[in-house]
Amino acid sequence: MVARIYRPAKTAMQSGTAKTDRWVLEYEPESSRRVEPLMGYTSSSDMRSQIRLFFDSCEEAVEYATRNGVAYRVFEPQETKRRKIAYSDNFRFDRTQSWTH
Repeated sequence: MVARIYRPAKTAMQSGTAKTDRWVLEYEPESSRRVEPLMGYTSSSDMRSQIRLFFDSCEEAVEYATRNGVAYRVFEPQETKRRKIAYSDNFRFDRTQSWTH
């Protein structure tokens, strides 16, 4: 029963950074998922795969895991450089690419 502690990355469907500031503790799966042959549902007998706990900081998540005797691994987030892009940059006179339309 090993838990992962990480800060989720932003999804491809959002342009902002919503829901990426909290840390998540979730258990690694103990058994693989299997497809139910009649209906095609994906199921698992591992009930811990449904547990996701949210914390404000990594230290709180680590403290919770140590207090409850849960083995854990911490995955540090990879920070990306964010460049501010404005709509007016499309019309700058010193653009590196030519205007196409």
